[in-house]
Parts: sequence; structure tokens; C-alpha cells
Amino acid sequence: MIPGGGGQPDMQQLLQQAQKMQQDLAAAQQELAETSVEGSSGGGLVKATVNGTGELKGLVIDPKAVDPEDTETLADLVLAAVRDATANAEELQQQKLGPLAQGMGGGGMPGLPF
Repeated sequence: MIPGGGGQPDMQQLLQQAQKMQQDLAAAQQELAETSVEGSSGGGLVKATVNGTGELKGLVIDPKAVDPEDTETLADLVLAAVRDATANAEELQQQKLGPLAQGMGGGGMPGLPF
């Protein structure tokens, strides 16, 4: 008989590692939810703020961007600013959550954006 369980991983140790990774992931997700990320368009005429999870939190439109005769351009600027902010939030998610996912065996985990 091989001492120490025949080279089998210690289940208690594996459980502790899994719990720590779960705590680290929850902390990173909380940090993302509390972090603001900004995107802009039209040279700063429209600014969108999202949290690190991509939820829209604020929108600022410079009065110079408002033309009652051309609301389509304003709508395009708003969409572009929100997309820019969301892309920045996704980049932040990669930075914060990517290393944690690798520690759990790689990407492709359901519900995680990487």
C-alpha cells in the first residue's frame, strides 16, 4: 500500500482551494460592480458610464450634440458611447476575472465573459 493515499489528491485541500477561488471570484465580481468605466463618442460630446459588469450607470450629452433637426446623429453618438464604455468594461473584466478563470481550469465557464 502506498503511504499518503496512493498519490490521490487530498479532498480537504481541494475543497479549501475551491472555496478560496469562489471567494476570490465573488470579491472580483463585487469590485467590478463597484467600478465605473467611461466611454465616449463625438470627440467627447457624448459620454457613457457603465460599471465593470457593463450596466449603464450614466449618460452625459453636451448641448452642442443636440440638433432637433438631426436626432439620428445624436442616437448614433449615444450608441457609440455606450458601446465604447461596454468594451472598456469587458476589457476590465478580462483583467480582473481572467486570471481567476485560469486558476479554475481555463475559460469557457458558463456565465463568465471569457
